Parts: sequence; structure tokens; C-alpha cells
Amino acid sequence: MSSRSGLRILLIGRGGRESCIAWKLSQSALVEKVFVAPGNGGTAAGIEKVSNIKGASEDDYPRLVEIAKELKVNLVVPGPDACIVDGIEGHFRAVNIPCFAPTKEAAQVEGSKSFAKDFMARHGIPTAKYRNFTDFGSAKAYLESISHRVVIKASGLAAGKGVILPETPEEALEALKDIMLNRKFGVAGAEVVIEEYLEGEELSILTFSDGTTFRSMPPAQDHKRIFDGDQGPNTGGMGCYAPTKIASKSGLQEIDEHILKPTFDGLRSEGIPFVGLLFTGIMLTKSGPKVLEYNARFGDPETQTLLPLISNKTDFAEVLLACVDGRLHQIDIAMDDKSCAVVVIASGGYPGSYPQGKEIKIESSEDLPGFLNIFHAGTRLKENGTLVTSGGRVMAVSATADSLDEAVKRAYTGVSMVSFDGMFYRRDIAHRLVLQKSTRVD
Repeated sequence: MSSRSGLRILLIGRGGRESCIAWKLSQSALVEKVFVAPGNGGTAAGIEKVSNIKGASEDDYPRLVEIAKELKVNLVVPGPDACIVDGIEGHFRAVNIPCFAPTKEAAQVEGSKSFAKDFMARHGIPTAKYRNFTDFGSAKAYLESISHRVVIKASGLAAGKGVILPETPEEALEALKDIMLNRKFGVAGAEVVIEEYLEGEELSILTFSDGTTFRSMPPAQDHKRIFDGDQGPNTGGMGCYAPTKIASKSGLQEIDEHILKPTFDGLRSEGIPFVGLLFTGIMLTKSGPKVLEYNARFGDPETQTLLPLISNKTDFAEVLLACVDGRLHQIDIAMDDKSCAVVVIASGGYPGSYPQGKEIKIESSEDLPGFLNIFHAGTRLKENGTLVTSGGRVMAVSATADSLDEAVKRAYTGVSMVSFDGMFYRRDIAHRLVLQKSTRVD
């Protein structure tokens, strides 16, 4: 165990992921205080040891460094993809403040899908066949030369929405125009990846790493599409459950040996060891598991699904410290033998435009049972104490239980405790494994 105590942590972000990380860190005996910059309505009050830093911006790195110095912070935990990909870790490394995040160079695995695909090709990591393009004409000609179904991805960061799954050649061409010509995702679409469409079941693996050793949490399965039955446009994630049983023990071992180990070894061999949390999206195809994407940070809502399953025997803050200290080999991450289900509550209109400032009411929010958590995301606490919406994904209701069926029921019971004008949520989370009728909330 670490001899370090009295941890004063700067947690950067404002989403449901950060709410969950703050909640889990607050349970650590090593932690004295968690400052969330800028935080949300949930981290503003109600979590012991946790408070917000008003007026802080996730991309104002000099100011965040000043804040860390002023508050005597001795560990920084960035949440959002943009600041991690932009190299926030280096700003704190320059002033000798430990930061649980990869370097800007290592974070390219998320920041550039073309870099990630080329990296996988160099190291023999199984993934879909692909081509990278920076010229629309060349990309269009390639599309017209093939007959198989494709996936089109903006290479840069697009808030989790830059992946298009066209069903026809016409839709594929339209998606290409939207990304490359109309710049639907801004500069993220200056380069695109066109890859073969993979069929199978998808799962997410979240893995801690100190650059050499890696430790994964159980596999999770999220729900990206906005509507029931996996219909409609992609979102940042509308729900999740874990552990998923779609991968066998031997399948998970294959993922470790043929995907995760070559990934961490490959990054280290290229002089950019990955320290932090790597999210690997994997498709279980008939020919074996293949990588869909890497993210250089905690997933959302996977974080709200997996952290509640970490046993009280494991100190979460100690795990993060072990990664930045290069001693993860000394740590075991114990997980409870339970299931967790998360249902995301969104503003009507999301992932498109949506109203903000809608008053939120939560029944019995101060007396929730231990198995239920309501993690705030797009919320804001007004000066008069009123809680209002401030984002597309507003809350993530997380519940644990001995069975997935019961966890899903508990999560939807939690959803029924929340109300605001225009609230929307999927009613079929974990529908592949649980009968939909058991997840309904009237």
C-alpha cells in the first residue's frame, strides 16, 4: 500500500463520469479532498470531501495548474477526452504534480483514428480492414470501388458521435460529404477512416496501466443509439451494464494476449508508454475479437457501471497512484461478484439541439439505498439551490444487484424518481439479456 495519505485531488470535468469518479475517490481513506473543475450540480453538494471549483475551464491549462498549486493538489485526474488528447498531462508534469493521464503522444490512440489504425497494423493487433483519406475525391472513388458495407469515421475527436454506420452506398456517400465537405464534425473530419463493417457483439474493456503492467475491469456493454432497439443516431452512450457474459473466459484471455498486451507493449516500444486508463472497444466477430476503437480515458457511462463494482477491499485512489508511480504490479483490483446496470436520462432533442435550464426534481435523493446512485452529468445548481438541466445527457442512474435482472429493475426504479420537462431515456437497457417487459417504468 501507498505511504501517501492526505491526498488532495484535482478532478477535471463536468460529466457523469466525473461525478462517479469523485464519488469513488471520496470513499478512499487516502483522500482528504476532491476539487472538481468545473463540476456539475451533483458534485456541487452532497458528496463528502467533494466540492466544485467555480469558473474553472477544462481547457485553461495554465489556470488549472495555478489552481492545483494554490490548493496544494498532489494528484490530478482529468476526465474529458479533449484535454487528455490535447496534452494536459504535460502541463502538470512540468510542475511535478502527478497526473493520471497518458502523454499527448500516447493519447493519439484516441485523438487520431488514423494513427490508431496504423498503430494496430504495425503491431498485428486485429481490427477491421481500413483506408485513411484526407481528400474527398479519393475517398469517394474508393467507396465507389467496393461492394461491402462500411463504417465511416471522422479521424479526430467528435464527442463520441463521429462514427457513421451507413446501410446503403448512397448513405455512405452522403455521410462522407457531411464529414469531409460540410464539416459536420469540424476539423475532426479533415481526415476520415473508411473501414469494413464488422458483425458481432460489442463490448468495452477498461484497463488501468502504469506503462508496463495492466489490469482490466470486467467487460461492459453500452448502448450508443438514442432509441430503443438500437435505432437512431449514435450518442455518447444511453446506458450500460456489466459484467457482460457475451465473452467466454477463453475469449477474454484472447483479448488480453492478442489485443491488450500488444497494445501496451507496442506503445512502450514506440517510446510512448501509456499511463492511465485505456478504453478498448471490441467486436466479437466469427473470426475472433477485433478492436473497434481506443479511448485514452474512462468511458461514459462505462465508468458509472464499473466503479460501483470495485470492492471496498480495493482503494480506488491507491490504484490511480500505483499507475502514476509505476507500481501497478503491486496492486490487485478486487471486484464484487455483482451486476451493475446504468440508464442515462437525457434532455429531449439530444443528440441534436435541446433546451437547457429545466428544473429537475429527485425524490428522496438524500436517502438512496446503498445499491442505487444517481450520478449527475448535465446539471447545474443555481444560487437559490434549484437543480436545473445544463446538457444533453443529464443523469446516469446506476444500480447494483446480485443478478443483472435485478440491477436493471433497480436502475429503472431510480429513473422513476427523477423528473423534468422533456426527459428522455431508453427503456431497453440490457435488452439482449433481460426481457424488455422487466425494464419498463410506467
